[in-house]
Amino acid sequence: MAADRLEMLQAGRVRVPALLVSSVLLALAYPTTDWSLFAWVALVPLFASALVRPTRQALADGWLLGTAFFLVLLRWLDHTFRHFSQIPWPLTWLPIVGLAAYCGLFFGLVAASASWLGRRVGPGWALGAAPFLWVAGEWVRGRLLSGFPWGLLGYSQYRELPLIQIAEWTGVYGVSFLLVVVNAALAGAAVVGWRRAAPAASLALALLVGTLAFGFSRLGDPRPSPTIRAAVVQPSIEQSLKWDPAYQRETLNIYTTLTRQAGGGSPSIILWPETAAPIFLRRDPALVAELRALSREVGAPLLVGSVDGDERGLYNSAFLLTGQGISGKYDKIHLVPFGEYVPLSRVIGFVRRWAEFISEFQAGEVPRVFRQVQPPFGVVICYEGIFPDLFREFVAGGAEYMMNITNDAWFGTTSGPWQHLAVLPLRAVENRVAIVRAANTGVSAAVEPSGRIGKTLGLYERGVLSVTLPLRSRSTFYARFGDVFAYACIALSAVAMALGALRRIP
Repeated sequence: MAADRLEMLQAGRVRVPALLVSSVLLALAYPTTDWSLFAWVALVPLFASALVRPTRQALADGWLLGTAFFLVLLRWLDHTFRHFSQIPWPLTWLPIVGLAAYCGLFFGLVAASASWLGRRVGPGWALGAAPFLWVAGEWVRGRLLSGFPWGLLGYSQYRELPLIQIAEWTGVYGVSFLLVVVNAALAGAAVVGWRRAAPAASLALALLVGTLAFGFSRLGDPRPSPTIRAAVVQPSIEQSLKWDPAYQRETLNIYTTLTRQAGGGSPSIILWPETAAPIFLRRDPALVAELRALSREVGAPLLVGSVDGDERGLYNSAFLLTGQGISGKYDKIHLVPFGEYVPLSRVIGFVRRWAEFISEFQAGEVPRVFRQVQPPFGVVICYEGIFPDLFREFVAGGAEYMMNITNDAWFGTTSGPWQHLAVLPLRAVENRVAIVRAANTGVSAAVEPSGRIGKTLGLYERGVLSVTLPLRSRSTFYARFGDVFAYACIALSAVAMALGALRRIP
């Protein structure tokens, strides 16, 4: 029977379709389908392949599954290229395939490492090392070449609140770890049978039960804390009109009308989205005066996204305006490659001519916490919300609640904006901090410290979102110490590979 299973797993006519189906199932675990249960089984073919196939073939299998997964997950990028670049369709898929292949390579490297370990020290060691290898791969992908930690496995569970509570200790990587533990145990059962895989299955079950028990205990013990009222303005302005000089006055009128509406709820602060001001704010004294008067009228400070500049260049910035004028500014630190700057611009700077979404910004230097109004808060701009270590710096610096301002109009009505929102529940749990999100065309939302997404304004809804945010009432291990869990996984992965190099099954 075991021989039959091995032959079936090695057969290309079974293996390749299984890998491709698994890639689609894994993508369906993310927004907007949100079929999160698929993430618990979608990697079984990958780890089964690692147990029965030579290392190079396991690399190819994992790379295939990973590339196909990211092609499905990132398909919304085709909307951006088709509408905002000069690249003709279907050539718009070439950069998407390139990005998917790069991200998918990490799946392949994990599979290859597990396969190599299986041949050196045995399949049990390979399965045991798989979760550590996976977390190490996700951590490296989040930093290498400026980092792209989109689609981390743990994000597939963003709606499963009891499961994600462990993130206050481990970050999102702990959720990824648990998912891989279950997938690896199931892969072991598929290859060697349930009896031989019983110890691994029992361990996976124990970890799952323990995680759920911790999660339910945390959710059942909310700590009372002071609250703050915030209001989000979502103007729903098409990207093609956003920077049109002929539309600037109308744009500001939309913002002004919505801000006055928001002021009726007596908020402590009102948020505008990323690059909301359609001109350089500090270079327009008349606009600053208009916003200062507006802040006085509504009785609340305004957080306004705009572009700023100095002798170094341009910045994607967030300005805090009160009745006295500009009282604070944060410059975006982590820029989007090929969106806000071009890597190796002296060599490939010509790509700026291909797409209107490619800018040339300078990176900010300080994760600034706004203390000019109370309570203090931090702001991450757009893409920065997907970087756990950057986000936690604001909380560690004293932010009592967090904001995320963004402009996802580049992605239309695709799943991109929803995937972008799905990272914030993990940021909230990691730091036990409430987050309010202001998006130009959506999705604007409030996220509780438990990770629960509260009120939302959907895609292309123009309106005001008024929310009550609890202030941070506790610190977390993750907020204090960061990616210690990920570092431990990297260290244990290195130990496993070293043992593999020293030992070999005779």
